[in-house]
Amino acid sequence: MVSFFTEDIRFNFKQKRFTSKWLRFVAESESRKLGDISVIFCSDNYILDVNLKYLQHDYYTDIITFDYCEGNVLSGDLFISIDSVRENASFYGTEFENELNRVIVHGVLHLIGYDDHSEQDVAVMRSKEDYYLSQRANI
Repeated sequence: MVSFFTEDIRFNFKQKRFTSKWLRFVAESESRKLGDISVIFCSDNYILDVNLKYLQHDYYTDIITFDYCEGNVLSGDLFISIDSVRENASFYGTEFENELNRVIVHGVLHLIGYDDHSEQDVAVMRSKEDYYLSQRANI
């Protein structure tokens, strides 16, 4: 089950049911089952605090993924900075909603086991993001 929350911001995410269905499709396409995933929308300052407290990283980011997966069941917390998503959408010249969906699926891909530490990893991750974003309209 996918649950959506906000911390320290006002943000109304209107695509909850559809996004949950889409993420189930992503999980099943990768031979996984959807467990409990919490998507927490927050501010840059909130995600910086999380980054410092739990990862000892002193920088802003658009998403932090905490993995609680067991076997092939995907579970975790996705902290998403709405401030950073807005900034990235502007920077990359894309719609806010598209960038938000990219960040959400990015977090789920991390839960599946994809990484983005090397250039090759980033290329694979981006390809998967693009594919699942293209499939979203067909769900």
